[in-house]
Amino acid sequence: MPLHNGCSINSAASDESGDDEPLIDIKNGDDEPLIDINPVPPQCCSARLNLAVLMFLGFSVVYGLRVNLSVAMVAMVNATDPKPAPNSSVVSECPVPTVKDNTSQAFSQPDGTPQYPWDSETQGWLLGAFFFGYLFTQIPGGYLAGHYGGRIFLGGGVLSTAALTILTPFAAELGVHWLFALRALEGFGEGVTFPAMMAMWARWAPPLERSRLMTLSGSGSNFGTFVALPLTAYICQTLGWPAVFYCCGSFGCLWAILWFAFVSDDPRTHRRISKEERDYIINSVGPQGTSHGWSMPLVPMLLSVPLWAIIVSQMCSNWSFYILLTSLPAYMSKVLHFDLKSNALLSAVPYLGSLLFSMLSGVAADFLIERQLLSVTAVRKLFTLTGLLLPAAFLVAVGYAGCSPVLAVTLLTLCTTLAGTSASGVFINQIDIAPRYAGVLLGITNTFGTIPGVIAPIVTGYLTEDHSVAGWRRVFWVAAVVNAGGALVYTVFGSGKMQRWAMTEEEWAETDRKRDGSIST
Repeated sequence: MPLHNGCSINSAASDESGDDEPLIDIKNGDDEPLIDINPVPPQCCSARLNLAVLMFLGFSVVYGLRVNLSVAMVAMVNATDPKPAPNSSVVSECPVPTVKDNTSQAFSQPDGTPQYPWDSETQGWLLGAFFFGYLFTQIPGGYLAGHYGGRIFLGGGVLSTAALTILTPFAAELGVHWLFALRALEGFGEGVTFPAMMAMWARWAPPLERSRLMTLSGSGSNFGTFVALPLTAYICQTLGWPAVFYCCGSFGCLWAILWFAFVSDDPRTHRRISKEERDYIINSVGPQGTSHGWSMPLVPMLLSVPLWAIIVSQMCSNWSFYILLTSLPAYMSKVLHFDLKSNALLSAVPYLGSLLFSMLSGVAADFLIERQLLSVTAVRKLFTLTGLLLPAAFLVAVGYAGCSPVLAVTLLTLCTTLAGTSASGVFINQIDIAPRYAGVLLGITNTFGTIPGVIAPIVTGYLTEDHSVAGWRRVFWVAAVVNAGGALVYTVFGSGKMQRWAMTEEEWAETDRKRDGSIST
């Protein structure tokens, strides 16, 4: 969307501007329109929409690779563990269905499929292993993607993780330590993917389309989880759990071929983009859509209150997210006694609601901003509040659902569905406060946000050693309190305004020009 005087709608407001300003100014002091009313190129079949769809499919694969172990673990572990927990008498606190042999069906495998005597704590460590590697490549991945472009890092991250996933059965056969190391390496490869996505959208997403493009691409994580959980269970029971990792790894390699064939780092270098769309993206993104170079404003970044608000709230939100992502199949199996297929299907249902609500929230957020009904700051806070505070209430309620599977699944579905609205809140806020540094900022926030992915499964394993309803109630209470704390922090300290340390020299000059013009009048 070209602007007069070469300005983009990414231009920051002057110091006198408050957070309640709209994203763009419609008129200047002389009532002259600041925005040319040229038609916006349609999204349908556009290069930017094609990029969002490919990212959607990519993150579907990414989360399929991430969660496959959560369901496969139910089939990998020997149900007749010779060393049960000392208080194993409470395992059947909820009545086991008598209609069919639920337990035997849960672990039925083709002949010759290996199983392992891993206890609850070992399983918790294996489920958390992925995040030990995931921590280390977030910031370097975001920094390098912001400098070189995100195409090679996003595609390479998925490809390496997919290739390593194929080796999972061999690592499990070698022993727990080998499997832990392999999962950590998978996390190491996948850690660059989300920062690379953010760095690419900094160059590709017009500000008035950010919410819907980014939520569409990011909602692939929910779709991947929704598909992978029941599909993993089906493969486990028909082909054996090793086939899960062969299939998921192969899908990832196939997607990488399509990614490298059709995607470019920048609209300027895309071979199939129309001139109209290219000019629209370049002019609307402005100088923020260029490489940030090697230098970074590290001190102002580390002292930025809005950045720390994102970090804290994402850590809090991710605590409950990772508990459900990695431990929900165990809750369905050990407490509610669902068989493997029912377990996986019901564990997946909540993510369908989250998928729909995340995409709808993106459309709603862009509508509110474009129509100037709310400022960017107000929109981000609104969707963060609904995505953290309301799910916290349902998490508490799940803890008191007792042995009612229908009530528990309903409450978990409502919790995860409403959590999807935060996709248009804190989870894309990095590109608001510093578009040019969005990749490295997401690397920073995701690094902190991954810490719950390491700790939460381990804490859950310790709290639920006896597989009792009371143990899981403590898990849900902790998650709810942490969620509410994150909502409070972001509401008080969050912002959707571009920070001064993120501005280019050109934007500094434009800000000074606006200030001088307002003083002279």
